[in-house]
Amino acid sequence: MEEIFSKNDWLMIWNYKDTFILGFLNTLETAIIGIILSLIIGIIIGLMGTSSNKVFRTINRIYVEVIQNTPLLLQLCVFYYVLAFSGYKVSILFAGIISLGVYHGAYMAEVFRAGISSIPKGQFEAATSQGFNYVQRMYYIILPQSIKIILPPMVNQVVNLIKNTSCLYIIGGSDLISLTYNFVTGSTTGGAYAPAYIVCGILFFIICFPLSTLATVWESRLKKKDVMA
Repeated sequence: MEEIFSKNDWLMIWNYKDTFILGFLNTLETAIIGIILSLIIGIIIGLMGTSSNKVFRTINRIYVEVIQNTPLLLQLCVFYYVLAFSGYKVSILFAGIISLGVYHGAYMAEVFRAGISSIPKGQFEAATSQGFNYVQRMYYIILPQSIKIILPPMVNQVVNLIKNTSCLYIIGGSDLISLTYNFVTGSTTGGAYAPAYIVCGILFFIICFPLSTLATVWESRLKKKDVMA
């Protein structure tokens, strides 16, 4: 408990605040690009899962099952170290973004697939009878109706992706967790464990709490609308 209230430890945190700011910004950058990638993958693979084409549905199931049933840490290590040992060196940031995007893309795909599948088949048939092609059916009819179902779990996946940036620590990344660890074990900055990890937790909380709250509010409003309807 004494370490938490140590004036010298907190002063050291303040003096090296740029380290935590850098980690925060690197985590934010990795998360934003990873989210964009996961959304792109999620939409494509999710649409495959709702297709009438058996090949597309098979691709969807293989991708989702393989990715969801293997740990993110394992996928990150395979992507980074296998390429490195093969002579194709990639940056830690790039490896993290790709791994996070691919991993959470599988969960996003299930979110989109479930949202689209929740729309009654009559809506598809009505759109087809009006002469809409596949893209038009999705854009004008199906997605606008399914978005209320998709948004809350999609935001939850975004929050999980942000927290999972901590996995970059395993390959020596420059994310918030990695730089915090480097700080508490450094030769000139060693110690101040409790204050350092408290600050790290607060910075993650600043990013994740508003998003988690947004998802909760959305779900509550949607439930109220369904009850009123």
